[in-house]
Amino acid sequence: MKLSETDLERFHNAQEEFAKAKMTLGDLELSKQKVFKQVEVMQEKFKVIENEMIEKYGEDSTINMKTGEVTPKAKQ
Repeated sequence: MKLSETDLERFHNAQEEFAKAKMTLGDLELSKQKVFKQVEVMQEKFKVIENEMIEKYGEDSTINMKTGEVTPKAKQ
């Protein structure tokens, strides 16, 4: 017994679609890992800038990110 040409073609098409989907998932995972690494680098850069600002303006200062205004943190 042998598959009909139609059944064999349907099977191959389904198999090809599945392989493409797996490849796409793999590509997405690689892209996701790349973005995670970029975020880590950005966090490190932000931490350096944050430490510089703390050193320059004081640990108890609040910086308005829109205006750049620096004010002392409200004491409780």
